[in-house]
Amino acid sequence: MPVNLDPSLYLKNQSSARTPSTNLGKDEFLKILMAQLQNQDPSNPMDDKQFISQMAQFSSLEQTMNMANSINNLVESQMVSPVIKYSHMIGKEVTYRSIDEETGETGEVTSSQVVAVSQYEGWAVLELKNGDQIYADAAIQVSDPTEKAEEEA
Repeated sequence: MPVNLDPSLYLKNQSSARTPSTNLGKDEFLKILMAQLQNQDPSNPMDDKQFISQMAQFSSLEQTMNMANSINNLVESQMVSPVIKYSHMIGKEVTYRSIDEETGETGEVTSSQVVAVSQYEGWAVLELKNGDQIYADAAIQVSDPTEKAEEEA
């Protein structure tokens, strides 16, 4: 059974134009190092101290790049977490309109202190001292109870 080859895979059909890159990564560094080793003068080989120094620089560069990527991932994950986003509300007093669970009608305006923040289906849920749980966007007002105590004193 004859096999049909894709003509785009022939060497003559491959692009010979180089597209230079402004970024040098670890692969490019290793290619340069290998070319340097292959093309060195046999009567005057590269100094082993210089070679070790280059490898140490490469290792340090790779570790720095990995650390930067890890920090970026950490920051990105914290930016999207509703728990982190609303954690500053712990200890604050929120005013909200209560909702009757049976009828779904809005009730009276209530205030309580936030004791915890959790997440439910991607939404921030404020857990209150009075036992209620409300979505963070249901808060009408947020205040600091310590400021109220200072004003009264």
